[in-house]
Amino acid sequence: MAAPRSRRLASALVPAAPYLWLVAFFLVPFGIVLKISLSDPATAQPPYRPLLDLSGGVGGVRDFLAGLDLETFSTLLGDSLYVDAALSSLRIAMVATILLLLVGYPLAYSMARAPAGWRPVLLALVILPFWTSFLIRVYAWIGILRPEGYLNAALLWLGLVDQPLQILNTETAVFIGLTYAYLPFMVLPLYATLERLDRTLIDAALDLGATPIRAFWTVTAPLSLPGVIAGSLLCFIPIVGEFVVPDLLGGSETLMIGRTLWSEFFSNRDWPLASAVAVVLLVILVVPIVLFREAEARRTEAGR
Repeated sequence: MAAPRSRRLASALVPAAPYLWLVAFFLVPFGIVLKISLSDPATAQPPYRPLLDLSGGVGGVRDFLAGLDLETFSTLLGDSLYVDAALSSLRIAMVATILLLLVGYPLAYSMARAPAGWRPVLLALVILPFWTSFLIRVYAWIGILRPEGYLNAALLWLGLVDQPLQILNTETAVFIGLTYAYLPFMVLPLYATLERLDRTLIDAALDLGATPIRAFWTVTAPLSLPGVIAGSLLCFIPIVGEFVVPDLLGGSETLMIGRTLWSEFFSNRDWPLASAVAVVLLVILVVPIVLFREAEARRTEAGR
């Protein structure tokens, strides 16, 4: 009897494991951040009030709940700085995702069409940057993009410019850094989708008189759409909250929500307002995920 009971318990725990993981590493931390966002800043440790005191019993819980309010969210929505930071982050993330798609799709397509023996090597070259610290790789771009850096030296040597270009501390440098840093996240799902495509469909389109370009747009592009969506989400979502690249490569006018969040936490020590920014950012990022799931559900239903 003990063995069947243990098997039933194990079979029940296996599907429950993802939900337990979600509760422990997402819902509980999000609940803590949400609670801080409903608190008021205080010159104390921790720098917010109220705090939950269970020793006070029901009265302590009642006082704790009475001290929570939406004042930080009203401050957040009423200040143009945070609205502009959110809109700027969405704009930069969208442009960077488009650039990543323009660079990553031809790269993934070439990898998928390469001889089978070369594909593991090409895949390893794409993953190779992950072996180096992300921070070090971004710092390397400072040496490349600064006025006396390698890029300007090459442009001057080739005679393409008469004086060094001011690339560092601009949005252009941010887009370059983001495209470089997140390129593997775009290439890998695209490669996985393109590598599994049935080549006979393309051959059939060519046999029916389609040109290679038309065969690509009518066969390859639609079938690779799941990889495009997955890669775009993998890049767009973290770029919206990116801090390192805009802080190191962008100028003071490069406004992104990640830098604003860091400033509120560590410079102003306004944890409630910073937590409210984090909650709003999470809500903004949940929207594309929900839309993607809805599109995938519709596509699955249509394929049945």
